[in-house]
Amino acid sequence: MNRDIRIAFVCVLTLMTFAVTASWGQAATSNEVELLWPDGAPGAKGSDEGDKPTLTIYLPEKEKATGAAVVIFPGGGYGHLAVDHEGRQIAEWLNSIGVAGFIVRYRHSKSGAGYRHPAPLQDAQRAIRMVRRWAKRWNIDPGRIGIIGFSAGGHLASSAGTHFRKRYSEAIDVIDSRSCRPDFMILMYPVISFTEWYTHKGSRRNLLGDNPDPDLVENLSNEKQVTSETPPTFLVHANDDNAVPPENSIAFYLALRKAKVPAEMHIYEKGSHGFGPGLGKGACSSWMVRCADWMKGRGLLDKTGGQGGQK
Repeated sequence: MNRDIRIAFVCVLTLMTFAVTASWGQAATSNEVELLWPDGAPGAKGSDEGDKPTLTIYLPEKEKATGAAVVIFPGGGYGHLAVDHEGRQIAEWLNSIGVAGFIVRYRHSKSGAGYRHPAPLQDAQRAIRMVRRWAKRWNIDPGRIGIIGFSAGGHLASSAGTHFRKRYSEAIDVIDSRSCRPDFMILMYPVISFTEWYTHKGSRRNLLGDNPDPDLVENLSNEKQVTSETPPTFLVHANDDNAVPPENSIAFYLALRKAKVPAEMHIYEKGSHGFGPGLGKGACSSWMVRCADWMKGRGLLDKTGGQGGQK
């Protein structure tokens, strides 16, 4: 590729990224916050804000709305939540392409009185069920509800996408009668394995403690839990990620291929860890364009529906 063609390509890519992100900050029409469990979360240890997991609602403008929705799990090593660049900014981007966004403030080791497994997964399953239960209220197609997770939030998302057949909390109301299986997954530099050299030890420690049961460690190594029922998945990582090495995404991708689950993966040369939208960080910022293309190709952005609920 000669120099002029390279320059033209970069210009086009920049314009495409700008077009996808230009309406951030104006897209959301609702930022209501709802408790996942109004009468108290299962296993709640207190009544402080951190003991009460929530769902923050971002709805696209009515004329843009496609009917698709994405439940968002920010990262933070299961010890805090990066709710701005891995939460709010992501919800605003989703709104800009006509997709509803729902940010989950899930419980973790340093929230409230402190929580470990299964509290985060309880919150994740409940959030998906809640969005599906109130789909009509939020103008959402219940067959096009996906999830996105970043870093440890990616581990939580991949757990939701591989452990949906197991109920981690008792059914207490009509919300819990809904399916918690996501229709698709977007995993951003996710923590996947808890058994291999490339695991993020801080996330594993915060979620499972210092001396976890080996069977539990194995069970929550999600590359080992992929089946043909695992939802179609879009993966993004950076080659220079030294905190959560890209082998995490690669292992999950290979497991998806073995199970014949549709998957797409992008590994950027540079980006390090935690780049979120990636704006101003080079080529990795194009992941949103690539992801929107993937969603469009799967019919997820069609207002009339499409193949969103299919594998």
